[in-house]
Amino acid sequence: MIRPAPTPRYSPADSRYEKMAYRRCGRSGLRLPAISLGLWHNFGGDTPHELKRDLCRSAFDHGITHFDLANNYGPPPGSAEEAFGEILATDFAGYRDELVISSKAGYLMWPGPYGEFGARKYVIASCDQSLKRMGLDYVDIFYSHRFDPDTPLEETMGALDHIVRSGRAQYVGISSYNTERTKDAVAILNDLGTPCLIHQPSYNILNRWVERDGLLDTLEELGVGSIAFTPLAQGLLTGKYLNGIPDGSRATQGKSLLPHHLSDDVIERLKALNAIAEARGQTLAQMALAWVLRGERVTTALIGASKVSQIEDCVAAVGNLEFTQDELTAIDARALDDNLINLWARSSEEV
Repeated sequence: MIRPAPTPRYSPADSRYEKMAYRRCGRSGLRLPAISLGLWHNFGGDTPHELKRDLCRSAFDHGITHFDLANNYGPPPGSAEEAFGEILATDFAGYRDELVISSKAGYLMWPGPYGEFGARKYVIASCDQSLKRMGLDYVDIFYSHRFDPDTPLEETMGALDHIVRSGRAQYVGISSYNTERTKDAVAILNDLGTPCLIHQPSYNILNRWVERDGLLDTLEELGVGSIAFTPLAQGLLTGKYLNGIPDGSRATQGKSLLPHHLSDDVIERLKALNAIAEARGQTLAQMALAWVLRGERVTTALIGASKVSQIEDCVAAVGNLEFTQDELTAIDARALDDNLINLWARSSEEV
């Protein structure tokens, strides 16, 4: 007896590629969507699986093909990869070749001396564990999540090279490396024959260390793509905090945004930015994403989401990425001291 094929749980929208823009990543052949979805928050054991599924479905329906993870995303660490692995096996079954999936190693993942930073033992073991949690043979991009000042850069980059040559990843990247360390890492990887595809720095209207450091210029010169994480400044640039701190927001959860980040001065700056966005016919989040993506120096902006409506709002930013000089000048006047909200300053400033 021939049994009928099971009805798929999910069929992506036929129109998913019609409105999303796709940008070439540096001088590689890979193109990434202008908006990518990061699973740092709202994808651990503290979030219902149905919401995680809905977020991923909505992202793919809107042309977001790139899903960004790391070994320690949760809580608890590893749970985000496990949840995404389940979605890959059910909702996204049959669509693997339409997806770009990335993961990283660098932050604390297990106890003892081999559970973090950039030693070959940790980096390769972490990659293997990530693949197992997601049920994958390979990831498309695997990153060194942070620079390790106590491990030779040749060792960390050599581990990334081995991960590609062994078939565990298609490409490699680095995250939160400053300009000088980026130059060194790229040179080592080029010598090994595994070019650095992409750099993932924190970057947004309020946090501009990459401009002061010259990193964007460096990446352009080296032909390396870039993916800006926290383009919405951990939620500050979403409009959520224009009137204070709402219950249940990230600022009340003790995660990456704390109440002291929301001083009266910061809120006044946010209100001024919101007025600029309204004059452009955009939400504050849309303008913040458009600002990061302006001029195509940034390949893709990495968003997080706790609601499907947030993904829909962010994707709409792609429709207007142009700014007048007056708008840019007004936005510049509302910038902050980077150290106020750049939680990754220490990693990028390591020498």
